[in-house]
Amino acid sequence: MRFKNSKKLPAFTLTELLVVLVIIGILVLLALPKLMPLISKAKSTEAQLQLGHVHTLQKNFFYMKSKYGATFDDIGFEQEKLVTQGGSANYSIEITESGTTGFKAKATAVVDFDGDGKFNVWEIDQDKNLVEVTKD
Repeated sequence: MRFKNSKKLPAFTLTELLVVLVIIGILVLLALPKLMPLISKAKSTEAQLQLGHVHTLQKNFFYMKSKYGATFDDIGFEQEKLVTQGGSANYSIEITESGTTGFKAKATAVVDFDGDGKFNVWEIDQDKNLVEVTKD
């Protein structure tokens, strides 16, 4: 038994769909340069949070040992895998100075977020002064 379907269903053609996709692509390309600073700012939040965590761990270590930790093993900080190593962290964290009176820690971006050749760098000290050393 055959069914005869004489009504055509309304639908979009492949050409119409492709034209819409091309238009959306062009709009994204036009908007992307204006959004790059926002993307960089959002990703820098990761550095600020990680350095804040290092500061807290350093303060705890200082209260117990009367000095600041020189390594991550001392304070119990574990660096997350970087995006260059297959992980999700965009910043490499390191302790640059430590002693009995203070410390400095630095977060350096491993990815150039806006493609200008500069990598974002943040620093924090024992007084929780969080400073953006190099803007991306």
